[in-house]
Amino acid sequence: MPIYEFRCLECGNVFEKLFKKPDEKVAVCCPGCKSESFERVISSTNYLMGTGKSGKKPSVTTKSCSSGNGCTTLEIPGPDD
Repeated sequence: MPIYEFRCLECGNVFEKLFKKPDEKVAVCCPGCKSESFERVISSTNYLMGTGKSGKKPSVTTKSCSSGNGCTTLEIPGPDD
């Protein structure tokens, strides 16, 4: 059962939705403001992978995207890095 995370485009609230099947059709709205305008976001992880051939490690960067909201980028070195 996949759990997906969404960010409301109206209020910035990040919320999760559990789906019983990957192709399940359900109504999704922000639990805070009830908006149906949202985007799916990549869930953060609690682990990092090892290094590439060059010794580069994955890096996580978080920055402010809009008022009160942060965006996180995970940069993963390729097999030849």
